Amino acid sequence: MKFGVFLALIKMKFSDYPIAQAIKDQLNQLEFKKPTDIQFKSIPAILKGEDVMAIAQTGTGKTAAFVVPLLDHLIRKHRGSYKGIRTLVMVPTRELAQQINEVFNTIAKKTEIKSFGLYGGVEQEQQIKRLSKKVDVLVATPGRMFDLIAQGAIDVSRVEHLVLDEADLMLDMGFKKDIDDIVKKIPKNRQTLFFTATIDKKIKSLAYSVVKDALRIQISPKNPVAKNVDHAVLFVEMDDKRFFLENILKEYEEDKFLVFVRTKVRAERVVGAMDRVEMPTRFFHGGLEQSERFQILDAFRKDEIRVLVTTDVAARGIDIPSVKYVINYDMPDDPENYVHRCGRCGRGRNRGQALSFCSPSEKEFLAQVEEYTGETIEQYEMEPGDYSAIMFDSDDASNNWQKLLDEDNDFNNKKDEW
Repeated sequence: MKFGVFLALIKMKFSDYPIAQAIKDQLNQLEFKKPTDIQFKSIPAILKGEDVMAIAQTGTGKTAAFVVPLLDHLIRKHRGSYKGIRTLVMVPTRELAQQINEVFNTIAKKTEIKSFGLYGGVEQEQQIKRLSKKVDVLVATPGRMFDLIAQGAIDVSRVEHLVLDEADLMLDMGFKKDIDDIVKKIPKNRQTLFFTATIDKKIKSLAYSVVKDALRIQISPKNPVAKNVDHAVLFVEMDDKRFFLENILKEYEEDKFLVFVRTKVRAERVVGAMDRVEMPTRFFHGGLEQSERFQILDAFRKDEIRVLVTTDVAARGIDIPSVKYVINYDMPDDPENYVHRCGRCGRGRNRGQALSFCSPSEKEFLAQVEEYTGETIEQYEMEPGDYSAIMFDSDDASNNWQKLLDEDNDFNNKKDEW
């Protein structure tokens, strides 16, 4: 960043933008004072009506970067007699649809603009009923959206703005055809915003197929892990990981943790191991009913759950502002997921810490992560004897044979004294 731009960013406040006063008042109430880097670079261009292709790592404030200026557009331009959708936001996951919809409605609270989150896993009837009323912004996953378009419940014939968020994940999940199909159904004369955390040839090809003369904005530091996150690795045997997780959770018993594993079965087993030591945790994965997934995330946001053990379904886009620690209980087999996992902490201007448990069989994954990030991850150094002490101090004696033997010897010694 040039020094002059840096000084402008320091001085710039949301109150300085030429946006509707109702938005400014709500942002002030939400304590949104100064824009993040991606917001500072994106908002003016979007306010001017330009197409934007933005590449920024997770946790940089991408959602507000498009929500704020699009709300201003919707306020200033009346819908007239058109009763259909004016702004369409396409996202890859249900959780992300729910979250972005909430951001729209929260920032639009002092306005008449209404947003609705549309996704599968819930009954259609209530969704159709809500869509029959005024909806300015539709935040949707592709499957349910196309179902309801086919049923005539959604009118996208005069969409003014198209947003593709987490576009790289949408491509990975096979939504390329859905994106092509929606582009054919909406007006060519529209504003298109394309947000992605990563960029490669496939993403570029997709971007240039939907945006026109887009302003490219890239916030990509040398290390893709957010600068607000300190990350380290601890070498530990696979079967010993549960003892180390128990130790950390007890050491920082007031803090909130997001613990990542590779599979649904692993998530449930880790929660079972923590239950045995009376450490309350919940698991979160794609095998749960949608209503339960939303309920768990809501409880986690409200601090009703302190430790959430999850697969990579929660690695992308999900914003839990108060998460201070991410534990990579299993090293990810895709190095890009490491970046997204770490990005669940250190959100905005908060600091976060990410610690990875790496077993001997996972060192290949660690090497891939270091190659991807371009730096060697700091190794957490343990004092001699600390490893065995953590094992011994566990409250789970069922598999700790040394502890059982010691307790048995202690009992026999006391029996002799009797």
